Amino acid sequence: MRKLIVAVGGSLVLAAPLAHADIVGVGASVSYWDSETSGQAASGNDVVDMENDLNLDSDSTTNATLYFEHPVPLLPNVRLNLTAIEQSGRGRLSSGYGPIVVGSDVTSDLDLQQIDLTLYYEVLDNWVNLDLGLTARDLSSELTIKQAQLGGVVVDKTEVDVIIPMGYAAARFDLPLTGLSVGGEINAIGYGGDSIYDVNAYGQYEISLLQLQLGYRQMSVDYEDGDDKLDIDIDGPFISAGLTF
Repeated sequence: MRKLIVAVGGSLVLAAPLAHADIVGVGASVSYWDSETSGQAASGNDVVDMENDLNLDSDSTTNATLYFEHPVPLLPNVRLNLTAIEQSGRGRLSSGYGPIVVGSDVTSDLDLQQIDLTLYYEVLDNWVNLDLGLTARDLSSELTIKQAQLGGVVVDKTEVDVIIPMGYAAARFDLPLTGLSVGGEINAIGYGGDSIYDVNAYGQYEISLLQLQLGYRQMSVDYEDGDDKLDIDIDGPFISAGLTF
């Protein structure tokens, strides 16, 4: 089920930017995230442990970013980000889950995809760089658990599908004359007992148009969609390569 969370009783107001790009800038990057998942999924009153019961391992993780910056005051810069995670595992349930009985040997697949549209301003743009803005995140996650038995396969699915606004902040500190910098960014929101945050920290080396990053990323999803709920953490190191123009 698709939901749109809107925070009532408060709003984020961004002041006019204190800094802006002198020329039009475009950048793109791709990264590999060696992620691991922990936590729980729930369907009604049934709960399954992602590590101990399902033994999920990462099959593939894709992350791609594209951004556009411009010198026009008042208009925000634009950033798009795609994260796609596929994990699978074989395990044994320590409790019943939907139609699957306790003690069953199961196979499972976790497919999680999120698309971020971020509008942001450059607040600082020198050796200290600071961006502030808002992100609209389209988060889609499906956990499929299968039990093979005589006569067929028993399947249970837990799904979360939501579009959610999040606060965005990114900072970078350049080491002059070296091409080296350190930084981090965060998207986060907490509302009505649900919370989602996505944070990373990295070191970067830049030479000519090429940017190389090595860092660590952690994403936490605590969200209930009808009878289905995810309370999971996904984290691990990442490596990234990008071009700026």
